[in-house]
Amino acid sequence: MAAKTTLNAKNLESLGAQRLAVLLIEISTGSAAHKRRLRMELAGNHGSVEIAREVRKRLASIARARTFINWHKVKALKSDLETQRKTITETVAADNPEEAFELIWQLLALADSIFERSKAGSESLIQSFQQACEDAGVIAASAKIEIAPLADRVFRAVQNDGYGLYENLIAAMTPALGHAGLDRVKNLLVQWSEEPEDKPAEDKHEVIGWGSAGPIYEDEIYATSRELTVRIALQEIADVQGDVDAYIALQPAETRKVPTVAAEIADRLLKAGRAKEAFDALGEVDTRSRGDMPLEWQLAHVATLEALGRADEAQAYRWACFEQSLHHQHLKAFLKRLPDFDDIEAEEKAFAHAQAFPDIHRALAFYLNWPAPAEAAKLVIRRKAELDGDLYELMPPAAEALAEKHPLAATFVLRSMIDFTLDSGRSSRYKYAARHLADCASFAPHIDDFGNAKSHDAYVADLKRRHGKKHGFWSLLP
Repeated sequence: MAAKTTLNAKNLESLGAQRLAVLLIEISTGSAAHKRRLRMELAGNHGSVEIAREVRKRLASIARARTFINWHKVKALKSDLETQRKTITETVAADNPEEAFELIWQLLALADSIFERSKAGSESLIQSFQQACEDAGVIAASAKIEIAPLADRVFRAVQNDGYGLYENLIAAMTPALGHAGLDRVKNLLVQWSEEPEDKPAEDKHEVIGWGSAGPIYEDEIYATSRELTVRIALQEIADVQGDVDAYIALQPAETRKVPTVAAEIADRLLKAGRAKEAFDALGEVDTRSRGDMPLEWQLAHVATLEALGRADEAQAYRWACFEQSLHHQHLKAFLKRLPDFDDIEAEEKAFAHAQAFPDIHRALAFYLNWPAPAEAAKLVIRRKAELDGDLYELMPPAAEALAEKHPLAATFVLRSMIDFTLDSGRSSRYKYAARHLADCASFAPHIDDFGNAKSHDAYVADLKRRHGKKHGFWSLLP
C-alpha cells in the first residue's frame, strides 16, 4: 500500500488526466506562481510563438510593477525571473533564437527598475541577471545577430550599469561580437570617455555628501564613475583579445603599485610567457613598508620565481609565507614539491609551528582547512582560555568538525561561545547559546576526563551562579 501512495510520476499517472487537471486547478488556486507555470505549459502546446508571447507579457508586467520588494518577496521574484529565463533559453531559443535574444534583453532591461524597488536580497537577484548575461551571449551567437547593432547594445548596457550587473557581459558576448564587434565597443567607450562634461554653475552643484576636503558634488561623482566604467570595460576587452600591454596601459601608474593590481598584471604577463616583466611588475610594490603582503601577490611571486627557473627561491618563499600567515595554500604547494618522505617531516614541522602560533584562531582555521582535526583538538584543549567566542564565522564550524571524535575540544569551543553570549548580555544570541549548552550535555557522557576544566554539571552550576537572573536564556533550555 505504501508504494502505491508514494508521490512519484508513475503513481500520479494512475489518477487519470481529468482528475489530475482538477487537482492542479485546486492546488494552483491562490498561487500566482503556480498559475503562471501552468499557463506557460499550456502555451507550450501551441509552439514557441505562444510561449514567447506569454514570456513577453510577464516581463512587461514585472516592468510595470511599482511596489517595494522587501526581503520576503525576493525569493518569489527570483523564482519568477528564473522561470522566464529558463523558458527563454531552453524553449524559445531552440526554435527562434532571434526572438529569444529580444526576450533575454527585455529581461536584462528589468534590472534597474527591480533594484530601485529592492533593498534586500540584491545579491541573489544579481546572480540571476549575471546568468542572463551569459545566456544572452550564447543566444546572440546562435542567432547570428548583426555585429554593429549588437555592439551598440552592449555599449549602452555597460554605459548604464548602475548596479554592477554587466561585469561579465563583454566576455559573454565575445563569440557573437568577434574582433570587429569588440573594436566597435572599444571605440564607443573611448568616444564616451572623451565627451566634454557639462559644467554647471558653482551655485547649481548638487551636494550629495561631505568629505575631509569639503562638499562632494553629484556631477563630480558621475565623472569619476564614468572614467572607472570605461577603464574596467576596456580592460575586459583587452583580456578577451589577449592584449596584455593594453590591459597594463589602462592601469594608472599609482594603481600599479597596489599589490593586488600588480599581481593581476603579473598573472597576465606569465600567461603570455613574459616572466621577467611579471617579476618587474611585482617589484613596483613597496614590500618593505608592508608586514604581510596579500595572498594574491604572494602566489604571483612564487609563480614568477618558478617561471624564471628559481625553484629553490620559490620554495623558501612559500615556507616563509606559511610561517608568517599559516595560509594552507602555501604549505600544500611547498609539500607537493618535496621528495617522498621529506613531505611527512615538513608537515610535522608545520603542525608544530601552528601549535605555537600567536593567533590561536588563525591556527585553528589552518587545521580546519587542512584538515587536521586531531591537531585542532590538541590546540583547543591546550589553549582554551584564548578562544574568542564572538568569532561566529569560525567557532560553529570548528565545533562541528570536532564533535564526533573530539568531544572535549568541541565542548570547549561551544563553552567559549556560551560564555561570550552571557558575559556580554547578547540576548539576541540566547537561543544559540542554549543550543550550544544542550550540545555540551550530549557530549558529556563521551568525555572520560575533563582535565583541569569543570565537568558539565559543574560548568552549568557555575553558569547559574553567574547568570542565574538571565531568565531569557534559561527559559530556552529543555
